[in-house]
Amino acid sequence: MKRSLKTLNITGMVLLAITIMQSCSKEASPEVEEEQFEVAELQISDESELISEEVLNIGEEVYSTDEIQAGSKGSYNTGFLPICVTITTVITGNTKTKTIDFGEGCELPNGNFLSGIIYLSYAKDMDVPSKTLSLSLENFTFNGVAVSGSASVLRVRANENGNPQSDAEAGFSATWPDGATASFEGERTREWIEGYGSGFWGDNVFLITGKRTFTGPQGNTFQKEVISPLRRELSCRFLVSGVLEISRNDKTASLDFGSGECDAIGVITYPDGESEEIYLRRFKR
Repeated sequence: MKRSLKTLNITGMVLLAITIMQSCSKEASPEVEEEQFEVAELQISDESELISEEVLNIGEEVYSTDEIQAGSKGSYNTGFLPICVTITTVITGNTKTKTIDFGEGCELPNGNFLSGIIYLSYAKDMDVPSKTLSLSLENFTFNGVAVSGSASVLRVRANENGNPQSDAEAGFSATWPDGATASFEGERTREWIEGYGSGFWGDNVFLITGKRTFTGPQGNTFQKEVISPLRRELSCRFLVSGVLEISRNDKTASLDFGSGECDAIGVITYPDGESEEIYLRRFKR
C-alpha cells in the first residue's frame, strides 16, 4: 500500500510539472508574437518600395517625354534613360505601345542596374487631359532582383494644384539573388511637384501617398500606409522625408524617413513607443 501511494505521488508530480510547462509555454507565446518588425525584413520592404517606384517612374518618364514633345512640337530628353536603353514604338489603331528594352544590362544615372523589358501602352491622342497607362514586365531584373508583375496608372496632366499626378494600382513579385522572395501590391498617388518639363531628370521631385500590402521572405504580411507624404527627389535613391505606418497582427509601427536629408537613415517607432535608427540599404553596392 505504501509503495502504491509513493508511485501515485511521483506520477502526480510529473503530471503537475507537465501542466506547469504547458502553462508557461502558452504564456510565452505572446512574447514571441511581439517580434513583429524585424529590421532585415523592413530593409527588404524598403527595397521593394524602390523597385515599384522606379519601374513606375520609368514608365511615366517615357510617357511624359512623349507628352511634352507633343505639346512643344519638338524633341525633348531629360537624360534619365541612357543610350543603352532601346525604345521602340508601335501604333495599333488608337493605341500606342512602347517597348523599353534594357537588354542584358543597363545602368541608370542614379546607379540602379536594370535588364529586360518594360512594356508601356496608352491612347495615342496626346491632347486629352487624362489617360490610363498600362505597364508590364518581361525577363526584368532590378539590381539583380528578378521582378514580375504589372500596373495600371491613371495619369492626370494637371491636378487641383496644377501639377501632373498619377494614381497607380500595381502588383509585383521579386526574387533576390540569395533566394529571398517578396510580393508587394496596392495603390499609390504620386504628385510631380518640381522639375516637370525642365529638361533635366535630377531636379524632379515627387510627393507619394497610398496604401499597399507587403509579404516578406518569411511569409509575414504587412499593411503599409503613408500618413505623411513621402518626398522622393529623383537625384537621391532614398526617400528624404515623410512617414510610413506599418501594421501586422494588430500591431502598428511607424517609419520616419527624416526631414529632407539624402541619407540612408530612418527612425522606426515600435508599438511600445520605443524608437531606434535603422539603416535603409536600398541596394547599396
